[in-house]
Amino acid sequence: MSQLRVIPTWRHGQERLYVCGDDGRNVAWYDREAGRVNLLSEAGREAVLEVLGPFLTGQVTVGPPPVPTPVELARLSLHPDDDLAPNRPGEALVIALDRDPAPPRRLRADPRRRALAAQQRVGEVLEGLEPAGWRVLHSVPLPGGSHLHHLLIGPGGLFALHVLPARKQRVRVMDPVVTAGRGEPQPLLRRVRADASRASFALTAEVRAVLVLVEPASVDVPAAPRDVRVLTDTEVSGLARSGGLLKPADVEALHAMARDRGTWARV
Repeated sequence: MSQLRVIPTWRHGQERLYVCGDDGRNVAWYDREAGRVNLLSEAGREAVLEVLGPFLTGQVTVGPPPVPTPVELARLSLHPDDDLAPNRPGEALVIALDRDPAPPRRLRADPRRRALAAQQRVGEVLEGLEPAGWRVLHSVPLPGGSHLHHLLIGPGGLFALHVLPARKQRVRVMDPVVTAGRGEPQPLLRRVRADASRASFALTAEVRAVLVLVEPASVDVPAAPRDVRVLTDTEVSGLARSGGLLKPADVEALHAMARDRGTWARV
C-alpha cells in the first residue's frame, strides 16, 4: 500500500482523523468520540492502525463503516452548494461586506459590522448547545433576499432566532414595535413572526419565534408579546433546558431537511 498520512478535521467541536493515501483518497477515518476506526478496505488494516497508532486512545473498535441511516444518505447526496450546514454565523453579512465594503467613516462604523458581531456572538452560544443534542443552522436564505439569522433544532423543538444588536442601549418592546436607544421604533416583531411562520411552512413543523437582544443596557417589555420570546444574548443558552418534544432521530431528520437549500425555495 502507498504511504499513508493522517489529516485531522474538526466539525461542530468533534475531531475526526482521516487516513489518506498518496493519491489523496481516504482509506479510513478515526472517530475519536465514538472510539472507532472505520476501514474502507480490510486489506489496509495493519497499515492504517500503524499510522494511527500515536493518535489512538482507549479501547477502539475497528471495522467497516456502519450502514448509513436514511438521514445520512440524504446528507451525502446533497450537493455542496445546496448544503447550508457549513454557513457561518452572519454568513450573508460576511458576503455582503466582502462584495461591498463600506467606505471609511470617522464618526460611525458600518452598521452591518455591528449586526455581524451580534450574530456571531449568538451563533457561538448556539453552537455550544450541540453536545446536548441540539443542531443549529446560520443565515438560512429565504426567497426575497432575507435570511433567518439562526435556526435551532433540538429536544425542545425548533426556534427561529432574529438577532438585534443593542450594545449599551435601552430597548423597549411594545408589540409589534421595538425601539432601541434613540432609534426609530420599528415593527420588528412582525418580521420575527413572519420568519418563524415561513420556517414552519418549509419544515412542516412548529417553529417558535425568538428575538435576541445583544448586550442591551436595559430591556423594557411591559407586556409579553404574542408568540415571540424576547431574550438577551446571555439568556439564549436557556433554550437548551426545554425538552421532551423531539426524539434524537426527529432532530436529525429535521436538521437534514433544513440544511437543504431547496427546502426554502418556495416559502
